Amino acid sequence: MARGHQRGVGAGTLAAFVGPCLPLAGFGLPLTIHLPTFYARDLGLPLSAVGLAFLLVRLADIGLDPALGALMDRTRTRLGRFRPWLIASVPVLMTASALLFMARPGVGPAYLWAALVIGYAGFSMGSLSQQAWAAALSPDYDGRSRVYGWWQAGNVLGMLLILLTPAVVQLGLHGGRVEGVRAMGWLLILALPVTVAVACRLVPDPCPPPGRQRPAALGDYLGLLRRRSVASLMAADLLLGWAPGITGALFLFYFDQIKHVPDAQANLMLLAYFVAALLGAPLWSWLATRVGKHRALALNALSIVASLAVVWLTPLASPLVGFPVMALAGLPYSGGSLLLRAMLADVGDELRLETGADRTGLLYAVLTGTTKIGSALALLTFVILDALGFDAQAAHNSPAALAGLQALFVGLPALLSAAAALAIMTYPLDARRHAEIRAALEALDPAAPQAAAAE
Repeated sequence: MARGHQRGVGAGTLAAFVGPCLPLAGFGLPLTIHLPTFYARDLGLPLSAVGLAFLLVRLADIGLDPALGALMDRTRTRLGRFRPWLIASVPVLMTASALLFMARPGVGPAYLWAALVIGYAGFSMGSLSQQAWAAALSPDYDGRSRVYGWWQAGNVLGMLLILLTPAVVQLGLHGGRVEGVRAMGWLLILALPVTVAVACRLVPDPCPPPGRQRPAALGDYLGLLRRRSVASLMAADLLLGWAPGITGALFLFYFDQIKHVPDAQANLMLLAYFVAALLGAPLWSWLATRVGKHRALALNALSIVASLAVVWLTPLASPLVGFPVMALAGLPYSGGSLLLRAMLADVGDELRLETGADRTGLLYAVLTGTTKIGSALALLTFVILDALGFDAQAAHNSPAALAGLQALFVGLPALLSAAAALAIMTYPLDARRHAEIRAALEALDPAAPQAAAAE
């Protein structure tokens, strides 16, 4: 029965559903890679001030997620449960895109703080509502790997488009770095309303399953954190969000100062990385159906360690070497995010069986929070580099500063990824246990699968 529902989620529906991933991921990636560098190198703000702004606003934004998740769990409208929140995120993100990407020389830290507050608020609304919505599209263990495989492929495609934009401006239109950043902003402003409108028109927003639903309290949130399954996912998500956050934040600095790759070529190499990540999404979904999601996730984390070692040991200035190496490094990128979110949907079923309450929004708020903590901690590397004497605007830096940059870009993410592989091996919810949970849920409400399939 569950397998039938999985087949009922057609490719056209999934394609429409992942459309908003393009601008959402396109907004999120520059927050890690391009905008910190843009404000430090091109707009002249102090490196430590930029790092602290991104770090502290990101950490403050974490408190918004549980409130949003609890509100989404209580939302009942004619538009559905998650659609209204995705729609509401559009004007907020469009405003933030205009402020962040169109900033001019002379803006100060206060401007950056204000723009980031607006941006992260809109990003939380959009990304959290879409992730929770995805969990409602299929109740099946393997079907969720498929749904989140599509979701992650959409994210990677959005990253590819946003990365291609400055490359086209710089190489095709002979613009500069600043013009490339502004073009990214315009792409987001145009894509947000169109993709969200298509998704909300074509994708069903399934009714919540019956249960003893009540408003979530602080005790519910703390109770989630104490669950073994949730704790394992949180630990892995924190570590796997922290590691790429570091490599993303330092990417342009590392390839410029250590690998001696020009910015335009570095952006194209990053494009190769995300093309491989796009191709890797179905690979990790397939592997999860063969060995289980948690084992696939552990293998994914270990493959990140191996890819970092290859990047460190290989000279990348030559495109003939750099592009294949970056493609190899990109293959693991998609796995962690899609597997973690597919696993969290299974935890939602476990929780509903035990308590009778649907806490999908709150669960994804928990995971979104750990992702934000990881990406925020990554910006501490800017503060460390500043303390080591690294100059973001200098053509050359001291050996000590460069050694610090190398250790932060390669060594720390490798350690974090290895730790994530260990953390996820304690995860208790495999395919057999989830099948038992789904059978028990369907016994309590035999009509639920058919109702969901009819949406």
